[in-house]
Amino acid sequence: MPSDDAAESAYLSPEQLFVGAFVTLDLPWFKHSFTLNSFKVRSEDQVRELRALKLPRYRFDPLRSDPAPGLVTAPTPVANEIPAPTEADTSAAQTPTDPVLVLQRQRQELIRQRRENVDRVEKAFSKAGVVIKNMNRNIVSRPRETLEDVGLLVGEMASAFLESPEATVHVMGEKPGAEDVYFHSLNVAILAMMMAREIGLAPEIAREVCVGALLHDIGLNEIPDRIVKRPPAEASKAERNFRASHVELGVALGKRVGLSAHALAILAQHHEFTDGSGYPRGMKLEEMTPGARVVSLVNYYDNLCNPIDISKALTPHEALSYMFAHCRAKFEMRALQLLIRSLGVHPPGSIVQLSNGSFGVVTSVNPKRPLRPSVLVYDESVPKDEAITINLEIETDLQILKSIRPALLSPKVAAYLNPRKRITYFFNGSGTAPNGAVS
Repeated sequence: MPSDDAAESAYLSPEQLFVGAFVTLDLPWFKHSFTLNSFKVRSEDQVRELRALKLPRYRFDPLRSDPAPGLVTAPTPVANEIPAPTEADTSAAQTPTDPVLVLQRQRQELIRQRRENVDRVEKAFSKAGVVIKNMNRNIVSRPRETLEDVGLLVGEMASAFLESPEATVHVMGEKPGAEDVYFHSLNVAILAMMMAREIGLAPEIAREVCVGALLHDIGLNEIPDRIVKRPPAEASKAERNFRASHVELGVALGKRVGLSAHALAILAQHHEFTDGSGYPRGMKLEEMTPGARVVSLVNYYDNLCNPIDISKALTPHEALSYMFAHCRAKFEMRALQLLIRSLGVHPPGSIVQLSNGSFGVVTSVNPKRPLRPSVLVYDESVPKDEAITINLEIETDLQILKSIRPALLSPKVAAYLNPRKRITYFFNGSGTAPNGAVS
């Protein structure tokens, strides 16, 4: 970002906005209706929408904008004002000294931060799903513009999701299975970003892996919805084969619109497995690109959690356990271990029962000791906004007995453990892996 004293760091007043201006909104990405935070204004309607935000000024890049005759811009000086006391400042002066009250205040602050993180990530997640849906619709009619937006979206996603990975995993886990096909692409892209960072892929390759992950199922656009949304167990062999052709259809479309070689490899290989049991080519480990090995892994994981037939949905803990116990040969072992380490054996948001009989929700993972995460515990004698969080690495007398499906909790316990106002339940599944090909 240019510095405020650089010549190119100019600002426009609301009245100075014009079609062709390249602007950057100094707002969180999920607090406005535009696809991205930085973009070129393309219509008078967008000018009106920008003005409706009622910002005092709009950051403006003259070098990336169309010329605007008569417009003179200069860096907008920032007034040297003494900031008003913040809530934190005023509350600091009233910090209690009683140890019990101090502990109570600390618990309240941790829970408040957790709720805010989950709420912020959920808003960003929902918006990203809508953005991806629009990009899929526009990729054929406006390929150049759409690919530019996809590249910029990767940057928005990195800042929205990777800065709060545990809140992100929690929100991903709470989305009901198959709520929207575009959330699947978003889940896969977020997990691919996390994995690319863990594995150490070069930033430029990681970016293209994420682009490929966002678009890995674009071939489904050319297959009728009645086939795409039909549970595999109910589909005929011909229908399953037609659905599987989305890989070749997607690669052909990706080539037409100009995807990079790294992104195309994701489209071509996201259903390949390292033991040669995948499709369409039955590739093995050494034939797959590093990025495709990652996307194949996270795509399979998300399809277990969010299958077409939601009655078959597994919880994140069940999905990881199944993959490690039964599917290790299908994936690069290092990548599978990194996925489990990154998400935790019990990912954030997992409902668990402890050895003392109490229920809790996992709030953070412990990469060094994945069976000993931190757990916020239900206790009806403690108010929800003062709930106790136990670090199982320290509380060695306690351990997790089992993972619990949220639908099995009473509404009272579920509401206590959920940081959001809206409660989302998993559907009860069979506990076995879904059958048939998935997207």
